[in-house]
Amino acid sequence: MFVNLGYWGLFIASFLSSTIIPMSSEVALVTLIALGLNPVWCVLIATLGNSLGGMTSYGLGYLGKWEWLEKYFRTPKEKVEKFQSKIKRWGPIIGLFAWLPFVGDLLAIGLGFMRMNPWLSCLYMAIGRLIRFSIVGGIMQLF
Repeated sequence: MFVNLGYWGLFIASFLSSTIIPMSSEVALVTLIALGLNPVWCVLIATLGNSLGGMTSYGLGYLGKWEWLEKYFRTPKEKVEKFQSKIKRWGPIIGLFAWLPFVGDLLAIGLGFMRMNPWLSCLYMAIGRLIRFSIVGGIMQLF
């Protein structure tokens, strides 16, 4: 669906897949490179879209409150405090791993929830995603 839109479709797919919507930006990236679009542009656009999607998750976390975790998610305060101590120990650099499946969204939301520096969080998220998409794009160049 998004592939028909070329670079714009890649941006949209990358953005959406980096939020809480379960999608794969790698599929769009690989498909568009296989169709002959410029791999460097594809990697950069996927990185931009995915990073902005990650910052959307960061923003959702920033809006969060302790009471909501306890009330709506029935998360014990001790568990949240343990997660908080890990994020505070590593700080925004943990954003390097916000691209990981399953835990990546939680990391991005956690960075926002803990009010980590948004610029550094975004920078590290973008670096992690650029590395991931560069590897995928590089592998595509081998075939």
